Amino acid sequence: MAKTYDEKIAELQRKQAQLREQEKKLKARQSEAERKARTRRLIQIGGAVESVLGRPMDEKEIPTFVSFLKREGNFGSYFLNAMKEHRESSDIWDDIDLSEEENNGLI
Repeated sequence: MAKTYDEKIAELQRKQAQLREQEKKLKARQSEAERKARTRRLIQIGGAVESVLGRPMDEKEIPTFVSFLKREGNFGSYFLNAMKEHRESSDIWDDIDLSEEENNGLI
C-alpha cells in the first residue's frame, strides 16, 4: 500500500531532525578541535617565550610583554616580518594565521 502524503511528510521531518542532530554534533566536534588547537598553540607560544627569557614569566609581566609586541608592530614590524620570512621558508608556521596582521599592514 502506498504511503499517504502525511506519512511521507512525517518521514521527511524525521530525516530532517536526524540531519540537524548530526550537523549539531559535527559543529560541536569542530569547535572542540579548534579550541584544542588554539590551546596547544598558546601553550607552545608561552613555552617559547619562557624559553627565551630563561625563566617563567610572571602574570604581572604579561601586559608589558603585550605592549612590547604591539609597539614593535608599530615600529617596523621586525618580529612579524621575521615570522613571515621564516614561515615562507618552513612549514613550522602552517598553524599560525598571520592574515590579520597582513590585512592591517603590519607585515
